[in-house]
Amino acid sequence: MSYQVPKFRHPDLPLNDLGYTKADYEGTISTLCAGCGHDSISGSIVRACHELSIEPHKIAKLSGIGCSSKTPAYFLGKSHGFNSVHGRMPSVVTGAALANRDLVYLGVSGDGDTASIGMGQFAHVARRNLNMVYIVMNNGCYGLTKGQDSATADRGSASKKGDPNIYSAIDLCGTALQMGATFVARSFSGDKEQLLPLIKAAMSHRGFAFIDIISPCVTFNNNQQSTKSYEFVREHSEATGTIDFVPMHKEITAKYQPGSSHEVTMHDGSSVRLYKADDSLNPFDRRSAITALEDHRYSGSILTGLMYINEDSRDLHEVLETSQKPLNQLDETDLCPGNKMLMNINASLR
Repeated sequence: MSYQVPKFRHPDLPLNDLGYTKADYEGTISTLCAGCGHDSISGSIVRACHELSIEPHKIAKLSGIGCSSKTPAYFLGKSHGFNSVHGRMPSVVTGAALANRDLVYLGVSGDGDTASIGMGQFAHVARRNLNMVYIVMNNGCYGLTKGQDSATADRGSASKKGDPNIYSAIDLCGTALQMGATFVARSFSGDKEQLLPLIKAAMSHRGFAFIDIISPCVTFNNNQQSTKSYEFVREHSEATGTIDFVPMHKEITAKYQPGSSHEVTMHDGSSVRLYKADDSLNPFDRRSAITALEDHRYSGSILTGLMYINEDSRDLHEVLETSQKPLNQLDETDLCPGNKMLMNINASLR
């Protein structure tokens, strides 16, 4: 069996503003199970980066351990990448981002990698508001080790081989909201119309942008007793509303049902347009988002869409007042300001 990407592509593939086709943002052929929701997420990431016209070498993709953490091999093959140890991806992203603030950082993780061994790291990278996109491919089980329940498995949910889960689930969106994330959303791998603009908006947000994506495991957790199955999510999901991402150089029009709408201008001039289906949720109020999550959890439904966005987000670089010039570009004159500067520093400490 060959796992090589075919070299021949149609000569008339659409080009983005940089002159690249979507194929230029792809990676190797996936070796995940056929029908895995993770592959749909990879496809949405490829499409988002292509349509945003981001140069591949300006993107750094990082991951931990798990089925989800294998996926960076399947997209952005011409970008920087680092596969870290289990649960420690946030530390690697933090170090890389502080050394070079000019890259777009995309962290990919799973529910085991984040909600179990990596929970401490996840909480701290969220509260520090590191400028990155953090995507969790959430299937409620450990797909690499035969489908045991993960910490996000809902109480009463059962995999194909196990008894109903007896423990309460960790809601990663709720955790991200409480820890201070400035962009929080949830989507479903089978809903590209919702997922694509969310990824685009997250990549244009300055600060910690978190997306929890329910991604059914077709091998171990896609049965009638599972709350992470394709059938269950399609029957029980309720969206916060419609979202459009509008690049600053291109106008996008959309037809909305009558109701309230908002437009959020991002730091780069692009904007996010929101149509609220539920007036009880205010996407600019953290407490409102937490309440909406709890209300839907008690009603047995899954809330998807954009839940919260901070229009005045200050990322870690702004808080620390770091150098505008990436550390890896500083030369000797920047790093060694001279004896006079050292004398002034010493004098200030007396």
